Amino acid sequence: MADAPKTQAKEAPTRGIVIDPRVLLAGGGVALIGLGVLAFFLWMVPNAAAREVKAACAGLRTTGPALCKGTAPDGRPTVKPCPLPMAAPNFTALDHAGKQVNFLDRYRGKVVLLNFWASWCGVCKTEKPKLYQMAQELAGDDFVVVTVSSDRSWGDVLLAIVESLRKDVKLPDGEVSFDVAREIYGRALPAGLPFDVLLDPPDGDNNIGQIASSWGIKAVPESALIDRDGMIRAYFVNKRDWNSPVAQTCLRSVIDDE
Repeated sequence: MADAPKTQAKEAPTRGIVIDPRVLLAGGGVALIGLGVLAFFLWMVPNAAAREVKAACAGLRTTGPALCKGTAPDGRPTVKPCPLPMAAPNFTALDHAGKQVNFLDRYRGKVVLLNFWASWCGVCKTEKPKLYQMAQELAGDDFVVVTVSSDRSWGDVLLAIVESLRKDVKLPDGEVSFDVAREIYGRALPAGLPFDVLLDPPDGDNNIGQIASSWGIKAVPESALIDRDGMIRAYFVNKRDWNSPVAQTCLRSVIDDE
């Protein structure tokens, strides 16, 4: 018997993947929105950081040094805070070895917190422990704390530092020689200080040092935050808690600004 004829199955025609143009348009729109959101985020991050920095420094009630001269309505000359940033005035002060230190030359390329104070200033002494703690944490190759004391002798400066940082050390009554003050300081703070100290002797009967006076300072403490280019970025009148989060944010904003 002959085999029944075989029937061949018809092959289904092959078709490529067809995408609805509307899907393409929708997907492209979503992608564009995603890119837009990413770009907005990248734009917002530095701006948000800048706002945080500005808010942090403003939270410390910043102002400008009283170096700018103006004229009152009656025509008399006035001195008012300068707008920031501004170039830091240069000066020369004495270090502990009696050598003249040119401020801008010595600290060029570093961020500096410049703190004006005095041994006779009680508020300065209450500020010093926080300044010490902050300097211990942040001071390094890129950042230095420099304190300029309106005093006539290093003995007064050393004893004031000991009084501020070592409440457990009993200081002698009355006047002491520099050698005695240096011995007391060496025993109380054998590791030294995490900040630099410069001497700014007053002129005549004035209590404020000559350098501080040239900055328009009438009372201490006052501090200037100076960037690597020698520009004052923030200025602080009266004491601050330098170890607080807001102070750390303000300081780090300039330290981290390459």
